[in-house]
Amino acid sequence: MKKTFAIMAIGLLAACNSNEPAKTDTTTSDSTKSSTSAMSTMPAIQSPYQIGYSSSFVMDEPKNAETVLALWKDWDNGDLSKSKDRFADSISLHMADGSSMTGKKDSIIASAQKFRASLGTAVSRVDAIMAVKSTDKNEHWALIWGMEKDTDAKGKVDSFYLQETWRFNNDGKADMLFQFRAAGAPPKQAK
Repeated sequence: MKKTFAIMAIGLLAACNSNEPAKTDTTTSDSTKSSTSAMSTMPAIQSPYQIGYSSSFVMDEPKNAETVLALWKDWDNGDLSKSKDRFADSISLHMADGSSMTGKKDSIIASAQKFRASLGTAVSRVDAIMAVKSTDKNEHWALIWGMEKDTDAKGKVDSFYLQETWRFNNDGKADMLFQFRAAGAPPKQAK
């Protein structure tokens, strides 16, 4: 965000110092294009490892990150039907427990809703979120880190850290998820 503002400020200063009349109507797409092209000129990452997917990412528009936040909120609220239009027709989910589901969105959402219904409550905390684009693959992703605290129907509480990586198609619909999970801090022992 700071880089975007810095680039916009430099552009504004350059426009003020030019002899051409200032443009009063700028669009978001123009500012996004200029920040993306400026970021895409960053030097490549030098790695001693072969990169399996990509190491060429730039910040992307926030809409995909906002979609992930809405998906998390629908999960917390226990109603995944509100998320239906946020998914592509086919979805591939790779869950933290090693299971995966690939199929049509209606059946995937129904399976997820069935699991969500087994929980009494789910409360999420978001620690970080960003939208990125792989420039060499031309794919849009959103990354989210946080914590979830679930209470099952019997009152048992479980909390854990989550990291999710969501891919979006060109229509802005989520079509893939990679989820990673770590146990929350154990309860302190009484002395």
